[in-house]
Amino acid sequence: SNSIASAIYGSEDIKKAIACLLFGGSRKILPDRMRLRGDINILLIGDPSTAKSQFLKFTERAAPVSIYTSGKGSSAAGLTASIIKDPSTGEFQLEGGALVLADGGIVCIDEFDKMRPQDRVAIHEAMEQQTISVAKAGITTILNSRTSVLAAANPIFGRYDDLKQISDQIDLQTTILSRFDLSLIHIS
Repeated sequence: SNSIASAIYGSEDIKKAIACLLFGGSRKILPDRMRLRGDINILLIGDPSTAKSQFLKFTERAAPVSIYTSGKGSSAAGLTASIIKDPSTGEFQLEGGALVLADGGIVCIDEFDKMRPQDRVAIHEAMEQQTISVAKAGITTILNSRTSVLAAANPIFGRYDDLKQISDQIDLQTTILSRFDLSLIHIS
């Protein structure tokens, strides 16, 4: 873990988690044909100025296939897929978002707590099934999004309070929290 974001002092658990994310796991197909993903999803929650963004930037640079985005400026279409009408031909074209473009790699989402709830809901399928289903403008298809997600968020009131329950300090729905394999709280 000393080689992971070596400019950041401490945070050994986060560095080990990022090492696991970078190396990934192996996909498994069970005898009943159920598929288990090998990619892990990690959520970093912590006070501002605790190097969460630096961990995301390091991961983006270290991974051979990666995309960094800010949750504040990301839409559901930008993360998953969108349909665009070609002005010259009038035909509809499918354009993959960050989760599709980073297939086989890592998507780093900073300011995850600042995303609109409906945009977060759009990535549920991608995080759990590792696919994105599209049914728009007469185009029906399934796109691969075999990516790991590394996301960073701040507590509701800006700072983590040891006297309050964790669930009272995270403004994320349980449906999205359950898709993260590892959630780490980083306090200053």
